[in-house]
Amino acid sequence: MFYRFIRALIRFFYRILFRIKAEGLEHIPQEGGVLLCSNHISNLDPPMVGILIKRQVRFMAKEELFHAPVLGPIIARLGAFPVKRGGISKESIRTALTILREGGIMGIFPEGTRNSQAAVAKRGAATFALRSDAAVIPAAIIGNYKLFRTTKVVYGPPVDLSAYKGKDAIGTAEEATEKIMEAIHKIIRENQ
Repeated sequence: MFYRFIRALIRFFYRILFRIKAEGLEHIPQEGGVLLCSNHISNLDPPMVGILIKRQVRFMAKEELFHAPVLGPIIARLGAFPVKRGGISKESIRTALTILREGGIMGIFPEGTRNSQAAVAKRGAATFALRSDAAVIPAAIIGNYKLFRTTKVVYGPPVDLSAYKGKDAIGTAEEATEKIMEAIHKIIRENQ
């Protein structure tokens, strides 16, 4: 109930301020584990990726945010869970895999931080996908959050990672990450 209320409130403000739109929502499975993998251009991205989806989307958030007096309790109630900067703890990995294996949706930014398309993506998204069998949905935020101008999120078809299962862990995760990032960059190219 709390999640739906906050989602509706944020959606209202994003629609007024950024004229938000979504395309490709039909690619998101109605049930089962889903890993949403998106580019990352702003601190406004996590709500943008999740507020137009009917199902709850959970995110990793930097640990410092959970210590903020008002924000910390709110993001915890929205289903976010902490991750330390510079590395992911075993607890964060367990939480992420549990969400996906129990049929939830988790949003992740493979680049790890706000940066350009040229950034080297981290292997976390591919590792979660390969260890959980979750559907991998690439997404791209198109626009720059300029007031009263359209910003949209485009969801692409699932990325097929079946060829990477059961292979050498590090090499496989890197190849799978490249495939995920290619799908994200393809959406960006097609929408510019």
